[in-house]
Amino acid sequence: MKELAIRALSGALFVALLLTSLLSQHATIALFFVFGLICLAEFNKLLKLKGIISYIIFIVLYLAFAYWQLILDANQGFYEASQIFHVLTIFVLLFLIKDLFSEKTIPLLITKRYINTTFYLSSGFIFIILIANYFEEFNPSILLGAFILVWVNDSFAYLVGKNFGKQKLFPSISPKKTVEGFLGGLLFATISSYFIAKYTEVLNFTSWLILAIIVSVFGTIGDLIESKYKRQAGAKDSGSIMPGHGGLLDRLDSIIFAAPFIYLFLRLLKYVS
Repeated sequence: MKELAIRALSGALFVALLLTSLLSQHATIALFFVFGLICLAEFNKLLKLKGIISYIIFIVLYLAFAYWQLILDANQGFYEASQIFHVLTIFVLLFLIKDLFSEKTIPLLITKRYINTTFYLSSGFIFIILIANYFEEFNPSILLGAFILVWVNDSFAYLVGKNFGKQKLFPSISPKKTVEGFLGGLLFATISSYFIAKYTEVLNFTSWLILAIIVSVFGTIGDLIESKYKRQAGAKDSGSIMPGHGGLLDRLDSIIFAAPFIYLFLRLLKYVS
């Protein structure tokens, strides 16, 4: 009972901190900057990667994309740079998905490690910020909706899987995840997309429905990829900063992986509208 109370308290503190930060653009940028550094430290520990190069890359890229339009007050060069970075990120994430379905361990060569810290972890936080600036001015509604979809998907995937799960989804990596749990999370995420569309009014229901599917599918894949990294490192959690939950990366792995795909859908939506 005590452990459950601690878990609930740390989870509530995390949610409160996130919701409060969304009231201000600078607060949102600052919070995810700190979150990014913490997650990067946890990820580097899993990779056994030492040194400051990955931190320097994160700081430079994150601040550049977060403040490009804000400081320069112009979009000159921003769209070209973000598109190039986006393409590279999607390619790296697709290779990580391929590695997930391979029985071999994810390669951990030094060069591959820096590619992962840059285009898997750092890019996730960059696209989280870009999602909040989707309308070329700070509007956190889509980002908040994406987090709600992640929370709904994760919660109901756990509840449905625990009570009704029989068929394992990925037993070699995450024995507790089930097909029934995944479908349950997907179902309730799609249902919640209706209410998000109704109360945010920034996108129509069809768009939120597609986002719910993207979050459920790629969020689950992100969770599995992080689980594979932890399994290779022989670690149960990525860290211990959140009592009862583990590391911060354990809580953000879904949105980190899904963010570039969410942003890809939003860009496609802008082109076709």
